[in-house]
Amino acid sequence: MNILIINGSPRKTGRTRIAASFLTTKYGAEMIDLSEGKLPFFNGSEDQRSHQEVVEIKQQVKQADAIVLLSPEYHNAMSGALKNALDFLSSEQFAHKPVALISVSGGGKGGINALNNMRTVMRGVYANTIPRQLVLDPHCFDYENQVLTKEPAELVEALIGELKVYTEAMKQIQG
Repeated sequence: MNILIINGSPRKTGRTRIAASFLTTKYGAEMIDLSEGKLPFFNGSEDQRSHQEVVEIKQQVKQADAIVLLSPEYHNAMSGALKNALDFLSSEQFAHKPVALISVSGGGKGGINALNNMRTVMRGVYANTIPRQLVLDPHCFDYENQVLTKEPAELVEALIGELKVYTEAMKQIQG
């Protein structure tokens, strides 16, 4: 199964990057790392459609069997970097594609608003966002080894397991 991880953090380091790298390594997935800053700011103009990074992200998302979106929660929403990337995409890439959501929280307020925000955008592009979702708080990380701790890793395993179920079901439906 071809799972694509999208690291929605604009930071080159940090918990969202740790989680995205953990998923990429554990599941042999491909990752789009938005912290690299290669995408232009979306403005809706026609000339952006031919921008190399825009063409590439569209191809990567369309070719993936399933997507995992990760974002820190900034001001009760997903990161601007992730929203910018998603603005370049549409139902042409996402229609009926299984998508899992992970929010990385700074603690205190949670991360549920970023999850709800991502879910709303995915609904707008006709993605099949799975019911299970996950918030990773600061205590979920082994900072020294740059991985998730045991219990959060098990929660991620359950999330990916559900994503695989939905992905296989879509393959059966689509023939």
